[in-house]
Amino acid sequence: MMARPSPNALPWLALSALVIVLDQLSKWWVLTSLPEYTPIPVIEGFWNWYRTYNTGAAFSFLADAGGWQKWFFTVLGVGISVLLGHWLSRTPRADWRTALPFALVIGGALGNIIDRQVHGHVVDFIQWYWKDYYWPAFNIADCAVVGGAIGIVLFGLFQGKTAAKRS
Repeated sequence: MMARPSPNALPWLALSALVIVLDQLSKWWVLTSLPEYTPIPVIEGFWNWYRTYNTGAAFSFLADAGGWQKWFFTVLGVGISVLLGHWLSRTPRADWRTALPFALVIGGALGNIIDRQVHGHVVDFIQWYWKDYYWPAFNIADCAVVGGAIGIVLFGLFQGKTAAKRS
């Protein structure tokens, strides 16, 4: 069993909290300021504010599943957050290549869990498009999860190559 480093990376959870606050504040703004299903151009031909809702996961996966998916994605998000939090407790604080992506995923996952539990769906509002192709709407929590996942993969690959060069 790996011993906990001292000091460990748990203070990186402050970044998770910041992601949650920014995500929830942006969704409050959306819910109080933007009309539903009406594009509001930010950058013409590329970016709209567009208030919509998702009862599923990425790309509306399981959106029409009948309601059980709310609990499935809640349990999945909590489970992933607990696992990453545990790994943070075993990560040296200075290891930002591990701690930063973990903290982003935790904050994003918990931000969307709050939506599922409070509203019954996730509030999405960032819409990117080009000509007639529209990327599915997303939110700040989604950005944090995707950015964190990319960081986990990229830093994991680079870390593996660095370790292999040292051998």
